Amino acid sequence: MCGIVGYIGSKSAVDILLNGLTSLEYRGYDSAGIAVCIDNQVELYKAEGKLQNLKDIVSAQKTHIEKSSIGIGHIRWATHGAPTTANAHPHSCNCGKVAVVHNGIIENYKELREKLEKQGCTFRSQTDTETVAHLVASKYAVTKDLTEAVRLATKEIEGAYALCIIHQDVKNTIVATRRNAPLLVGIGDNEFYLASDVPAIIEHTKKAMYLDDNEIVTLTPNSLLYIDSDNNKLTPKIEILPWEPVALSKMGYKHFMLKEIHEQPDVVRNVLSGKLRAIDENVRLDEVTLNQDKLKVLNRIQIVACGTSLHAAMIGKYIIEDLCGIPVDVEPASEFIYRRTITDKNTLVIGVSQSGETADTITAVRQAKALGSHILIVTNRPDSTMAREADSLVPVNAGIEVSVAATKSYMAQVISFYLLAIYLAERASKRVETNDLNKLKHELIVLPQKIEEILAHKEGIQACAKKFANAKDFIFIARGINFATALEGALKLKEISYINATGYTAGELKHGPIAMLDESMPVLSILMNGKVYEKILSNSEEAKARNARMIALTNSTDSKLDDLFESIIRIPDIDEMISPALAIVPLQLLAYYIAEFLGKDVDQPRNLAKSVTVE
Repeated sequence: MCGIVGYIGSKSAVDILLNGLTSLEYRGYDSAGIAVCIDNQVELYKAEGKLQNLKDIVSAQKTHIEKSSIGIGHIRWATHGAPTTANAHPHSCNCGKVAVVHNGIIENYKELREKLEKQGCTFRSQTDTETVAHLVASKYAVTKDLTEAVRLATKEIEGAYALCIIHQDVKNTIVATRRNAPLLVGIGDNEFYLASDVPAIIEHTKKAMYLDDNEIVTLTPNSLLYIDSDNNKLTPKIEILPWEPVALSKMGYKHFMLKEIHEQPDVVRNVLSGKLRAIDENVRLDEVTLNQDKLKVLNRIQIVACGTSLHAAMIGKYIIEDLCGIPVDVEPASEFIYRRTITDKNTLVIGVSQSGETADTITAVRQAKALGSHILIVTNRPDSTMAREADSLVPVNAGIEVSVAATKSYMAQVISFYLLAIYLAERASKRVETNDLNKLKHELIVLPQKIEEILAHKEGIQACAKKFANAKDFIFIARGINFATALEGALKLKEISYINATGYTAGELKHGPIAMLDESMPVLSILMNGKVYEKILSNSEEAKARNARMIALTNSTDSKLDDLFESIIRIPDIDEMISPALAIVPLQLLAYYIAEFLGKDVDQPRNLAKSVTVE
């Protein structure tokens, strides 16, 4: 989900749209566009690349475009189709009368496209969004009512979306709706604003209403019609937007944690932006200063971290060793600092911290730096103490994270480790074939779309959470690269629900922990298609034989799972090497919903702080 802004009123729309898009640039994007109505004509202006490219196009015709007092705008991160002008939003129908901007993913766009093409529609882009423009146009041709056309169109759409739509035959009107993607309406004096995030409109109004799933709003300069998907009128709930920047980011979600889980597709896009430009280009990490001479003498990597960051580091160890053949040690910073430090000038020491202010990790990197090691810091705060100690820096660009339980910052750290591993492999190792690296790059690029698929279908995770919310203990098992995922899933559950959850390598279950298993013990198995799938399946059968209550998190369609597991959480298919970045999302949601069912303080769990600044 990228960025949406809209305006209708008496002011010139163009500057409001462009300034709103500027405030959403942090999301990461590769194209931008606006649609305005001028002299009863819908006009589209689009450009690939940075927003400035669009501004330059608009500036050349500013006198003409300034006539419009209604418009919608969008910044896009490419999913369906390359980042080209043709694929940029807004999109239109064959007649050119409809304009649509869209955040999210239309899952059944192929079926809709085939149906619309048979009706005579000609598609000009590779996007899923263009199907919405044609679909709304076809419904409007019958109903002659834009609100009803949108309502009927959304009945046929599957997936996640925030949509803003204008039609040149329906003057001074914007229709907007959403499902599993944020959208709010800013309320002014005889004017309205639309946005996917508060920063786009906060300079214009402090009054807003948040749309819930499947609700539709129709705006004119002096009216607001608010209905549900069954055409029942609703009463708008107007909220006053708070001044504090941290509070602004809640966006109508019940908790910051849930909102931050939903931000993760955009977080991945933002981490990749500018670093992974194309599959056939090398990864760029501009603030990493490891040159060829330093890489030649590098014989060891030491990673130090705490908590959630430690689990991200474990994934980093796995992928760096696999891609580069360089030995990697991972250790809690709190342990590292109280034993003999054996790093030297041929050791790369990586410190990982969301805040960049974690006391144990700061001490660890300072000890290593004193012995001549090259220090690389992975952090969400490039202005932090740890960043100032760095010889190289990988800023993870996750944005403000309010909830104490880290979600989107963990995701950003994991993605940063994938980029770092590929970066090192491309420059210092011949162990991995170029085709294999390109495959991983492709998986990273499409990862946000797959996360959005999970977020659009949370019902099964909610049902599983409700079923197991009263468990007193919980075991997570996995093997290989997803052992860290098991640990992180267990940590999230511990942090916010206070259930005693533990992660194990699946092969170790029979070496002691199996004694705890009985009919009251849930065991969650992470089974990703790959080289250890059959082994984890066997370990799961061992647990089932001890009457444990079995849960599967899997991308497999293996029919054997149906008899073995009481509950199955399925995720989109993904390469085993990248699977930790996808598998963690349902585990975050599972922990969240269990804590919510139990009535816990999700965002501020007891005894915990966001940044630990003492050893």
